[in-house]
Amino acid sequence: MKTLTTTLTSIALASSVSLASANEISVGGKNFTEQQILSTMTTQYLDGLGYDVDNRSGMGSAILRQAQENGQIDLYWEYTGTSLINYNDITESLSPEETYQRVKELDAEKGLTWLEPSDANNTYALAMREAAAEERGIKTLSDLADAVNNDEGLTFALNAEFYAREDGWRPLMEAYDFRVGRSEVSRMDSGLVYQALRDEEVDVGLVFATDGRIPAFNFYVLEDDQGFFPAYALAPVVRTETLEANPELADQMNRLSALLNDTTMAELNARVDVERETIEDVGESFLKENDLL
Repeated sequence: MKTLTTTLTSIALASSVSLASANEISVGGKNFTEQQILSTMTTQYLDGLGYDVDNRSGMGSAILRQAQENGQIDLYWEYTGTSLINYNDITESLSPEETYQRVKELDAEKGLTWLEPSDANNTYALAMREAAAEERGIKTLSDLADAVNNDEGLTFALNAEFYAREDGWRPLMEAYDFRVGRSEVSRMDSGLVYQALRDEEVDVGLVFATDGRIPAFNFYVLEDDQGFFPAYALAPVVRTETLEANPELADQMNRLSALLNDTTMAELNARVDVERETIEDVGESFLKENDLL
């Protein structure tokens, strides 16, 4: 009888340990505003669902990815283009759908599962002040190329990396068949590009599509009508082993992912970077507004 009792107790303890392990989720995040919002929001969301969540945001991209592959991070939000180019060394031009499918297949081999992508695509973009774009009738990058080729004297601000990279400024000009002289291009830190464009020091600036300063400064993002820029769709990526231990997690994270798009992320980013709200307050209010908390 004592042996049976001991055995039953051991089974109960083992089940208890297994259950606790299944409900423990480590959420990672990179070291910039958008990622900190997402990691905090995800932590709040999963905590409300009853998970034991450990938030480990503020990491560098490569370190975060390595931590996930090593099993130290269970879940974080990644960009399809980052995985394709940086982690899987794929440089061919792919559509957004092809990019997602390729990284999903390649990362599955590394024990990582890509859940449903959001409609937020934090890729490179060129922007103008909204009033200036409307006045000049420029809505797309093809319109911009026509304006440059018609000698309208447009000036540009780019960050140094994009100006120099092999898939950056020069290939963009080749793709859209226009040429801008060096004297019309100012190279500067990414943050200064937004200020230069806002302050009318330049006509066109390189931005990131979900940056909060776009709506705050009344910028207009020009449509990439020839699909030059790679897709950087935002999606939750989870260790496959973690999903197996938490079978409801996929549907839960997909529900959150479905709420995100470029406009939403830009507004959330602006509330932190421009309006100076706390990341915790922004995440909590968004979840409550969407009945997730």
